[in-house]
Amino acid sequence: MAAAVRRSDGNLPLELTTFVGRRREAVAIKRLVPQARLVTLIGVGGVGKTRLAQRVAGDLRRTFPDGVWLVELAALRDPALIAQVAAAALGLRDRSAAWNVDTLAEHVADRRLLMVLDNCEHLLEASAGLAAALLRTSPGVRVLATSRQPLGLPGEHVVAVAPLSVPAAGQAAAAPADLTRYEAVNLFVERATAAAPGFTLDDHNAEAVARLCSRLEGLPLGIELAAVKMRALTPQQIVERLDERYGLLRTGTAVGEPRQQTLEALFDWSHALCSPDERRLWARVSVFTGGFGLQAAEDVCSGDGLDRDRVAGLLSALVDKSIVARVGEDGDGSRYRLLDMIRDYGRRRLAGSGEEERLRRRHRDHYQRLAERIADQWFTAEEVAAVHRLQAEFPNLRAALDFSADGHGPGQDGPDHAGLRLAASLWFGWRAVGLVREGRRRLDLLLAADRSPTPERARALVAAGWLAGIQEDHASAAAMLEEARALGTRLRDEWVLAHVAQFTGHLAMAEGDVAGAAELLERAQAAHSAAGDRVGLAITLVRRGLVVAELGDIGRACALAEEFQTLAERNSSRRLEAYGRWALSVIMWLAGDPGRADAEARHSIRLHWADDDQLGAAYGLEVLAWIAAEERRAERAAFLLGGLQQLWQRPGTPLAGHAYLAVHHRNCRDGARDALGGAAFDRAFAQGGRCGHDALMAYALEEPRQAAAAPSGPSAPSGPAGAAPELTPREREVARLVAQGMTNKRIAAALVIAPRTAEGHVEHILTKLGFTSRAQIAAWYTEQATASHAPSA
Repeated sequence: MAAAVRRSDGNLPLELTTFVGRRREAVAIKRLVPQARLVTLIGVGGVGKTRLAQRVAGDLRRTFPDGVWLVELAALRDPALIAQVAAAALGLRDRSAAWNVDTLAEHVADRRLLMVLDNCEHLLEASAGLAAALLRTSPGVRVLATSRQPLGLPGEHVVAVAPLSVPAAGQAAAAPADLTRYEAVNLFVERATAAAPGFTLDDHNAEAVARLCSRLEGLPLGIELAAVKMRALTPQQIVERLDERYGLLRTGTAVGEPRQQTLEALFDWSHALCSPDERRLWARVSVFTGGFGLQAAEDVCSGDGLDRDRVAGLLSALVDKSIVARVGEDGDGSRYRLLDMIRDYGRRRLAGSGEEERLRRRHRDHYQRLAERIADQWFTAEEVAAVHRLQAEFPNLRAALDFSADGHGPGQDGPDHAGLRLAASLWFGWRAVGLVREGRRRLDLLLAADRSPTPERARALVAAGWLAGIQEDHASAAAMLEEARALGTRLRDEWVLAHVAQFTGHLAMAEGDVAGAAELLERAQAAHSAAGDRVGLAITLVRRGLVVAELGDIGRACALAEEFQTLAERNSSRRLEAYGRWALSVIMWLAGDPGRADAEARHSIRLHWADDDQLGAAYGLEVLAWIAAEERRAERAAFLLGGLQQLWQRPGTPLAGHAYLAVHHRNCRDGARDALGGAAFDRAFAQGGRCGHDALMAYALEEPRQAAAAPSGPSAPSGPAGAAPELTPREREVARLVAQGMTNKRIAAALVIAPRTAEGHVEHILTKLGFTSRAQIAAWYTEQATASHAPSA
């Protein structure tokens, strides 16, 4: 029951503004990246390294069949988590205790992909280590990095990103047509036109525009901040005020390069143009990392002279001034973020105000409440939205945990245990979004720092023990769960004791003690039922059903299966239904009913596939492989096992978390090899390993979806001539909503995704189908739907 993975062509964000200039640099880098193993773009802050890297990466999508992937490092503090962040960007599910840069490199060893490591300068050694591991192990992988200095690896190709071209001092009086030869001028005109429709570069303002771009030394960040002031000022007025502020700065105590002083002057000027309350809010919203919603801003930043009902208006004013960017929507409305340099400026102002400690504490408390709300949404109709919300908010959750780990407590009274409470509240969330290793590390550090015998420690021990068990670190898991049991008994905490029984049962299952597991899980089920704990009950029912089936009581196992399906239906949980269908397929397999096992496994796979959950689908693929081997379809079994190998690389072992079932995996493999012979088995296995995700699923379900990599022969599915283009289930769902006349915004609301994600899906559909309009998508979908319901000949 893992989170949905990202689309197969990568995770680059959509461009919100036009890309101006840099043509020669972009062409040169595009030629260099496919040939060189590592290319690093270096340059000062604000010069546009990130935007250039993303544009180049986007243009190279077709060169890398396994996608282009952006790994954003600006918000990461702990270098030990760099592999985790990279894995999350790739959509991988981290459940191996040994997950690190080397195991990540092994996972992509046979892939052809481009990884963009953005903002490496503060994690230079860790970034170099990740890049080195990827390049050492993965010949098809290329790395494009951005940093203020090179990574320092052998074979690194360093490209210095210079500021945009600007007119020389003697060219300020040049004609407007001549000034358009300069990239900085073009960028200013583009952004100024957006800010003040009707603006044109002419004889009256050309000199001022040229002087402005020269004063800002061609830095894109400075030019964009200056251009937005065209809403209220002329170019000449902007230059005059910038010159005044720059001169004041140069005669003061400022240090640093002239361009850095220029940007600081521009920030100071923007700050001075804000009202006192706008300045206060600018400083306060700098406490957020990555992005934030309106409700978060109201909760954290209001009070102490700033009324809650004024925050929305002030935030809108900061958007108008280009201090804050509106970047989309979330479950609570609009979503915002600050550029890193603007955020840093605001954070310095916040520190100088004496409010930083209080604001960070309020920020931590807000995200504690958010984590607890999300914990209440697992295995409900809101669980998909909960996953998306959790993914979006993890930069802020990390910042909140960092604040607690730094030893901040309520004055002289000692630690407030809030860090343990927050990390433990995320116990299921760590797994749901594939951050098991990070969750384990966070909990271990917090438990070592706060040893008070509190309810927070007991629950954190439960969470850490569970995560250790998922990582198959059974000794550590058992020790933490035993401490949690003793502390839970002392505190009479029924939640702790129920979960200890449940997770200890999981350990017993993994170690082959099926009878002991059955006893523990029965006890846990009773406790969860009595407490009305939906999440604990759901997990326990599924596990107990599998254990009872292993013990041979198929009737009881089926009864338990009915219970968890009823629970899934009552709570509208597609994830629980998908996982429960898989468990039922295993029960039917153990009962000797391969037909029912096949049907339930396919049902499970389709549900997981609809959410792009590859790892969840892998469990169902396992059962289909077992069935194929038993039915003497050895080539199909070998092909599926090869495809599964690439999926099981992520958690590090087949059937992760259900090791007691691995015997069926081994029997399937050995039986297929004996039936085919070594050479034929290896050939089919290798074909499966090279198969793309969509093609693998189509082959497994034996549906005509152009599974081009499938082996020839009687077991391979054949698609009809002119088969429909291979859209993912999510893309088909989007196409259906387009056919209903929905806008991207309405599609996003219907599917509980970001509008930008909906827009990306529509673009991919247009590209795959070769269309240029939404009307063509609607006509195509209607035709497909009509054909699928036509009577067969």
